[in-house]
Amino acid sequence: MRTDTLMTRWNTQSLTKQFLLIGGIVATTAMILVGGFVSSLIEDAVTRNSAATTALYVDSVIAPLLPDMQTTQVLDDAATRALDETLGQGALGDRLRSFRLWRADGTVLYSNEEDAIGKRFGLSDELKTAFAGEMVARFEPSDAAAEETGQADGAPLLKIYNPVLQPWSGQVVAVSEFHEIANDFQRSLRQARFHAWLAVAAFTVSFFVVLSAIVLRGSRTIESQRRALRQRIDELSALLSQNETLRGRLQRASQRATALNESHLRRIGADLHDGPAQLVAFASLRLDSHALISPMTSSAAREREIISIKASLDEAMDEIRTICSGLVLPQIETASLAEILERSVQAHKQRTGSAVELSMSTPPDRLSPSAKICIYRFVQEALNNAYRHGGGVGQRVAQTMDGDRVRIEVADSGPGFDPGDVKPTSLGLAGLRERIESLGGAFEVSASTSGTIVRMSLSTEEIGQA
Repeated sequence: MRTDTLMTRWNTQSLTKQFLLIGGIVATTAMILVGGFVSSLIEDAVTRNSAATTALYVDSVIAPLLPDMQTTQVLDDAATRALDETLGQGALGDRLRSFRLWRADGTVLYSNEEDAIGKRFGLSDELKTAFAGEMVARFEPSDAAAEETGQADGAPLLKIYNPVLQPWSGQVVAVSEFHEIANDFQRSLRQARFHAWLAVAAFTVSFFVVLSAIVLRGSRTIESQRRALRQRIDELSALLSQNETLRGRLQRASQRATALNESHLRRIGADLHDGPAQLVAFASLRLDSHALISPMTSSAAREREIISIKASLDEAMDEIRTICSGLVLPQIETASLAEILERSVQAHKQRTGSAVELSMSTPPDRLSPSAKICIYRFVQEALNNAYRHGGGVGQRVAQTMDGDRVRIEVADSGPGFDPGDVKPTSLGLAGLRERIESLGGAFEVSASTSGTIVRMSLSTEEIGQA
């Protein structure tokens, strides 16, 4: 569980932080390994070069003093005194801490420590390598040299094992072991190490900084693209949610429209049955009345019966025309919004004889046919409701613009009503709401004791392209 938590926390970090942490660890490790390797190479090279120089100098000094070591297995007194004088004073005396001349069997032929002369020791690895013809050099810092030699001064030593060669044969006849006081060499070695570490650190830091800059730039680009992608996904998710909402509204509007159409058809059927059909049936019955059939009926009575029948038929025709006028729209496809509002208000005045106040504010130039029909039906139904329920008092129609949305408001000063009392099966308000919302518009009703206001709004950008 803790591992999962750490991985989750790690994955939430930015690429820059991840690179700085992992890259810093890798770069530091690489710097230590490379620095140590390079420093070791430099130390070996500097030690070997310095030892070779010293060995060449010592060999040039002591070689003339030595007898033919291939035929002579010991040093005579003259050679020993010459070596004492040479190694005990002058430049060599100041630089050499100890000197031993070894024979191949491990016997010390000469040493500046008299107790060691003539003794036989086991050959160390360095001596074996020197007798094999290869010079060996080993540097011991001051602390290590003090611990090994027991010297109080603790001076750093450069231990050199140099093979002594027979001039004409090139054979190794002895090995000279001498310990050089290496104060200057130690300072030079420390400077070389410092410069090596400084160069490796500078290169590593520069390389890491350049890579960090590249990764930082790439991380910023990725983060920017990620934010843009996340924003795009959020926008798409919002659009999908809106589309899902609109799809649900359209489904409900379609279902409601089907129910409303059926209700309209039933209402039209009821209006035809209860109005014109009854009047026509009454006229038909009167045609078979005794007053028209009987020859005994006077002309005046027959004429009154015919007049009554004609009045019933005229009334039936008037009601049929009234019903048809509510079903057929005037030619509004080519009309502007101002003309549509004026026609609907004028038709209401002619039908009811009531007064309606109309006000308009910069109506839009373009509207789709569906939007024009929607607005016409809205004003027609709202004015009919205002006349039917509000007595036609203070009827007014106002058109305004709110950005890219056109707003229509129909109001009256009647007694008002409670919108909660309107039944879901009511044709008027429910039909208007479904018609307006199917076009992406908004519908609102507010009522009080001082009057009723019905509002609608449509976006001209959407309905202009419908």
